[in-house]
Amino acid sequence: MSDLPSVLQRLDSDARADADWGQVAQYIPQLAQVDPAQFAISVALADGSLHEAGACEVPFSVQSITKVFTLAIALGRSGDQLWTRVGREPSGRAFNSIVQLEQEAGRPRNPFINAGAIVTTDEVLGARAPREALAEIIRFVRTAAGSDDIHINEAVAASETAYGHRNFALAHFLAAHDNLRNTPEKALGTYFHHCALEMTTSQLAMAGRFLLDAPGMPHLVSPRRIRRLNALMLTCGHYDGSGDFAYRVGIPGKSGVGGGILAIVPGQASIAVWSPGLNRYGNSHKGTEALAKLTSEMDWSIF
Repeated sequence: MSDLPSVLQRLDSDARADADWGQVAQYIPQLAQVDPAQFAISVALADGSLHEAGACEVPFSVQSITKVFTLAIALGRSGDQLWTRVGREPSGRAFNSIVQLEQEAGRPRNPFINAGAIVTTDEVLGARAPREALAEIIRFVRTAAGSDDIHINEAVAASETAYGHRNFALAHFLAAHDNLRNTPEKALGTYFHHCALEMTTSQLAMAGRFLLDAPGMPHLVSPRRIRRLNALMLTCGHYDGSGDFAYRVGIPGKSGVGGGILAIVPGQASIAVWSPGLNRYGNSHKGTEALAKLTSEMDWSIF
């Protein structure tokens, strides 16, 4: 581990030397305005230390990475009952595919594609007001990160609501198949807001420590559930790019269209990387490249 700081500095230098930053998400206006030429990486080790390089204190919209935290909460509330509503298989399609949801009679393929995350959010919401569910989600994330300075960006949430036509279509399709307990508007309002959480890579890496199942880390869920969350991150965390990510990087990870990735070396390290430009799968271009180099240099792989 003594080489880790120098490796991170080199990854930061390599990222900035390459002119190809990818393309920021265009379908959420607030994200389309973000400068793609940014990079940050933070690594929280199981010994409690934090190593970083780049713009690690710049807040960014974590977007779908929050699905890891909401899934942990949903499983804590309902246990394995959630799996009667959502599958556990890779999608092989775009994260917002309507065709797949129709083919599978309103049961989403996994909890990380948008339809599955809407059902998971609906499970967390239950019969409560959205503000109560959001308070629980924010409290969970803050506890995991050890930081109270984590908030929802209301402008991003409003942008997602105004332009989330496909998500509304998915939610209404779920409702048509009796797979929503709340109205589409109520479930989506909660969903859009938790996806609009802003965090730095420092906070995100620290928050991911609960997935390490190591001494001294936050014990927010059981070891059995940690293993299952990591398994789903590996197989489904990068949508139809999950196989490519597993092949190149070799550890569980969850991406977001804000350009962030949370990756886990079980028992050893929680890694957060951010670069807003995306690759063809909708995952961070520079972030994926950096993680592939990092796991190779540090010999971090679950295989």
